[in-house]
Amino acid sequence: MSSYQGVIVSDPWLQIQFTQVELRTLKSKFISVRTQHGRVTVGDLPPVFSKLKAFSEMLNEDEIKTIMGESNSNTGEEIDFEAFLRAYLNLHGRATAKSGGSKSSFLKATTTTVHHAINESEKASYVAHINSYLAEDKFLKKFLPIDPATNALFDLAKNGVLLCKLINIAVPGTIDERAINTKKVLNPWERNENHTLCLNSAKAIGCTVVNIGTQDLVEGRPHLVFGLISQIIKIQLLADLNLKKTPQLVELVDDSKDVEELLSLAPEKVLLKWMNFHLKKVGYEKQVTNFSSDLKDGEAYAYLLNALAPEHSTPSTLDTKDPTERANMVLQQAEKLDCKRYLTPKDIVEGSPNLNLAFVAQIFQHRNGLSTDSKNVSFAEMMTDDAQTSREERCFRLWINSLGVATYVNNVFEDVRNGWVLLEVLDKIYPGSVNWKHANKPPIKMPFKKVENCNQVIKIGKELNFSLVNVAGNDVVQGNKKLILEEDKKLNATYIISVARKLGCSIFLLPEDVIEVNQKMMLTLTASIMYWSLQQQVEESEDGEIPDESSVSPNEGEIETAVTGEVSSLAIDDSVSDTALLPQVKN
Repeated sequence: MSSYQGVIVSDPWLQIQFTQVELRTLKSKFISVRTQHGRVTVGDLPPVFSKLKAFSEMLNEDEIKTIMGESNSNTGEEIDFEAFLRAYLNLHGRATAKSGGSKSSFLKATTTTVHHAINESEKASYVAHINSYLAEDKFLKKFLPIDPATNALFDLAKNGVLLCKLINIAVPGTIDERAINTKKVLNPWERNENHTLCLNSAKAIGCTVVNIGTQDLVEGRPHLVFGLISQIIKIQLLADLNLKKTPQLVELVDDSKDVEELLSLAPEKVLLKWMNFHLKKVGYEKQVTNFSSDLKDGEAYAYLLNALAPEHSTPSTLDTKDPTERANMVLQQAEKLDCKRYLTPKDIVEGSPNLNLAFVAQIFQHRNGLSTDSKNVSFAEMMTDDAQTSREERCFRLWINSLGVATYVNNVFEDVRNGWVLLEVLDKIYPGSVNWKHANKPPIKMPFKKVENCNQVIKIGKELNFSLVNVAGNDVVQGNKKLILEEDKKLNATYIISVARKLGCSIFLLPEDVIEVNQKMMLTLTASIMYWSLQQQVEESEDGEIPDESSVSPNEGEIETAVTGEVSSLAIDDSVSDTALLPQVKN
């Protein structure tokens, strides 16, 4: 039985600049132009590239034409696929330079091309985390401990078991481990099942997996595996940084209005707020605004540990003038609280944002120093939504983030109020439906600008026959939870139907049938998708190919990703964490 190798280019260097998902997408664009014109020339590229998300927000078609003309003035020259890829890389570099370079956030796996450097300190930290938490696992213990100085981590990830197990450590109960194939030698089918289970489960707990396919994991591509592992560990470390898990966090704010703001903060922001709360109590005059430069001298750590664990603190930590020596003393004090060493003194002095955040999160987990006042706890519980609303908000939050929109959503009710996120969602589902010239990009200070965005959302919704009777843009701006959830439900239901039709299913039900759970109509939808799935299996069996994401043509790959990603990501176990940090969606 042969295994499909994906899109292959003759130049090895060029091959490793792209993921298989990226290669298939670009191959699809290349073939589309060649089919339409009979060949592909330099002059065909600007209109193609201008529609790609990588460039659409930074360069227009004329600017792309100018840039490409600088390197090749012969617009009629015919090019092959490899030249197409090189033109893409050249343009990507120019676009990145124009935007001033992209800033990376902690542990967020952005799968951009060209730059795939792995921080060895972070790698060593994540390996230590895996060695610690999975040391007693029945299947993995024979492969542990992993040596961080080698590529053993990426080799071990190739069968999918490690990543599935790590997801269950981060959010217990996400995967029924009986579903993981753990034989000593896995055939390609079983390995593919593990990776599919891993990617869909990662999305379900809030990981961003855009541009990561099963073939990339089979190959153990370091930057992609590393990025996914980092996200999973982040979710584990920040799991308690919300009022539902830690109602004592209400102590950080003064009134109900501030509590609402606290509810909308990302876990990283809550962690900073918690840190500054304790630093202020012990007289630290500076404000910590990041996990990098503000922590380099180690003073903030010394004050924080003095506030939380005075029994382990000594005056010498602050008296020393050597930042490295102070950092070492800080880590020794933290170890007395059973905090694992996620970083070294050098990492603190160099201001590693990723490892500093992990370290602060560890301190929070072991000693948060917050009050257990029953009045405060009761107040926090009153401020949190009821279970049903929380589950719905969480589901839609993960779904929106899974679409690959530029804005990350931490709280649906708060983050959609300026209308921008909803416009991004509409443009993702119905490309071209949004008039971006009339949209106001955040940050938006003037309320009427938010209303303008939300009015366009309502206008587009009505054009798409959404049920929006007596709903105005101001309702979204005001944060009407019921209306926001209803609108998201309609978007979600419409997307399900669109994806199914894209697959080739004959679908006759309406979005309202999905929202209202019309059993008979839902049965027809399920049966149609099931019939399509069985037909695919029959065709694959006849071809003798493995049903891997990379074992289909570019267009089919995008379709298969849609059904295994977007549709499956909607069926999320309520027991998983509220921490959110996306399925694979193609433009």
